[in-house]
Amino acid sequence: MKQLEFERRHSAFWDSMESSLQLSSALEPELLSNFPKDYRRLCQHLAMAKSRRYAAGLITRLNGLVQQGYEALYGQSLNNRASIVEFLIYGFPASLRANATFLWIAAIVFVLPYAAIMIACMVNDQMIYSVIDAGNVRMVESMYDPDLGKLGRERQSDSDIQMFGFYIYNNIGIAFKCFATGIFLGVGSLFVLAFNGLHIGAVSGHLTALGYTETFYPFVIGHGSFELTAIVFSGAAGLMLGFSILAPGAHTRTRALQNAAKDAIKIMYGVFVMLLIAAFIEAFWSSSSTLPNAVKYVVGACLWVFVYYYCFFFAPNRVATYRSQDAA
Repeated sequence: MKQLEFERRHSAFWDSMESSLQLSSALEPELLSNFPKDYRRLCQHLAMAKSRRYAAGLITRLNGLVQQGYEALYGQSLNNRASIVEFLIYGFPASLRANATFLWIAAIVFVLPYAAIMIACMVNDQMIYSVIDAGNVRMVESMYDPDLGKLGRERQSDSDIQMFGFYIYNNIGIAFKCFATGIFLGVGSLFVLAFNGLHIGAVSGHLTALGYTETFYPFVIGHGSFELTAIVFSGAAGLMLGFSILAPGAHTRTRALQNAAKDAIKIMYGVFVMLLIAAFIEAFWSSSSTLPNAVKYVVGACLWVFVYYYCFFFAPNRVATYRSQDAA
């Protein structure tokens, strides 16, 4: 469908949404019953516009409407009582620890396919073609071929800054899919998590079988602690939304969705910060061919320990206090 036809079909709907969102920062009760369905439709329009590479102006408008709709639907913003720094230090791990069940489910759905396909690809070098097409397999092999003298994606302009931007765009796109598709009863988040686990595991097993361990693992160990963990966290946030719709308890489904989003959006705030850090490390550290592999392994191991400790063990008393104050 051409952009003009796309706009002709849906512009009235966008105008209506825009008018409704401008009236109030939070939706009135009588609008809540229909808004989740309209919001999902708006998200689909944004995804279609991006996938079809429509004009930047249209994508910007739809993206703005999606953001306004999210704030109106979930009524979320960072706690005004705490600074952003305080939230990142205590609020983010507090939200994670309060929803450990969803984190475990997301981790299992991601890790099991990852481990299974990795082992399969190490045993049978043809297994990767069941997950990734031949063209992308060749591209992955060229990215980590020790004989080519480079690491990671080809830098067309030889610019780490441009690659930094690319990694941010790519990683946040994956995280947003893990999160946003959770509104479809959690099934979307489960699918995206499993798919990414299969894809990353297939690449890991295939490159290990080829003997590219001295290029692949030093490259991924540094940023992987932030990137892979953030993907799991975003999937957990999506599962929180889906579960609230499936089991709203004493609340209406819309109210249960709003309540679940209070922690889900806080987790996503932290996820976006983690992905910024991951993109920075990947662009400026992981891709360096001058750093010894031993240094990358040591730093990477320290980063994995840091992320795990911060998320689940750091300052338990302070995190619990922040959690109780936030819930009050």
